[in-house]
Amino acid sequence: MSAILGACTGWDFNMFETITAAKTLYKKDSGKVFMLNSAGGAYSITIDSSLKVAGAKLKFIVDENTPTGDITIAFGSAIVYGSLSVQSDTAEDNRVACAGKSNVLIDTVALKGDNLVCTCDGTYWYVDGMSCYQGGFTTS
Repeated sequence: MSAILGACTGWDFNMFETITAAKTLYKKDSGKVFMLNSAGGAYSITIDSSLKVAGAKLKFIVDENTPTGDITIAFGSAIVYGSLSVQSDTAEDNRVACAGKSNVLIDTVALKGDNLVCTCDGTYWYVDGMSCYQGGFTTS
């Protein structure tokens, strides 16, 4: 029987991981939930090309109110699509559209519990996220 992508064999039954500094995520990280904390300052999480396989899935949860620095999730090229919902305090659109973006940034106004789910089809990454504060997510 072959292993399924994201199966427990790669996790050692540790499905949660806290990230506090720059890190690269690989195929073995698919299926994990990452708690994000930037008390030490801004950093980037790089998605390695080995993780760009059909069925790969990552979840990121902000683990602090108003992070000290922006956290950039870098996908490497313009392959990010989807929609990020943010709280709006005006008549503005309350979503951040992702259409061929390279990075998703979790801003310093994000709140504990804001989250982002990233799913790959082998070619593109599709994101779905929710922030309780306007400006919690941006893209580039």
